[in-house]
Amino acid sequence: MNLALAQIEVEPARVDRNVERAVGAIAECADRGAELVVLPELFATGYFAFENYSRTAESIGGSIHERIRSAAEDASVSVLAGTIVEDLEQSAKAGHRVPAESGFANTAVLFDGDGRNRLVYRKHHLFGYDSRESGLLTPGETLETVDVGGFSVGVATCYDLRFPELFRELAAAGVTLTLVPSAWPYPRVEHWRLLPRARAVENQAFVAAANGVGTFEETSLLGRSTVYDPWGTTVGGVGDEEGTLVVDIDPARVDRIRSEFPVLADRR
Repeated sequence: MNLALAQIEVEPARVDRNVERAVGAIAECADRGAELVVLPELFATGYFAFENYSRTAESIGGSIHERIRSAAEDASVSVLAGTIVEDLEQSAKAGHRVPAESGFANTAVLFDGDGRNRLVYRKHHLFGYDSRESGLLTPGETLETVDVGGFSVGVATCYDLRFPELFRELAAAGVTLTLVPSAWPYPRVEHWRLLPRARAVENQAFVAAANGVGTFEETSLLGRSTVYDPWGTTVGGVGDEEGTLVVDIDPARVDRIRSEFPVLADRR
């Protein structure tokens, strides 16, 4: 399967411009043969724009999702629509299952090439250090999976990388590829290099970590979106500038590594 990471620039308070960048990146990746495109965390609004969360929140299937869904359908490519700030009350009124009847969540949705909503994931671990996320948002409670290109695909978001038990749950659910939309900032470059690779090695699965670039007051996203294989080998990556990555990954590699080095079977 050809997997793409769209490392776009995210500008604070420029939702339309950010979404246009995402739509353009989807089309570019599709032209390069991508079958699945992954956008960064809060790609439209910016993670650090905490004061705008309530103003920019919308339900699943709202205006941001509609533009990404349409782009996925136009390009006949599956798209993980990064994450949005979801208005849980609006989503509940629209008939979606939600963890609370009001409030907000950091929510990822995967659309297929026909524009259908195939997976919803709400970030489980909300960041508290030097961040207002844990005070503003409601954590997710469920893990969904979907088959794409021969892979069983699951999602985790940014800070979730620091909690290996979540990735072990995904592995137990049969996941062979975990997509990780992120808004990972400087100066924690070494953590960004280490944690997705460790989660791949521990669970003998592909991990694709899609980060953004851009500056919010004194905080800058560090980019370096990367795909790791089940052995922890870097399949491909980009630097700290806006750009796209398209790599060919094979689900048979997961089966082969798990068979040749059956560490998961030795758990006690």
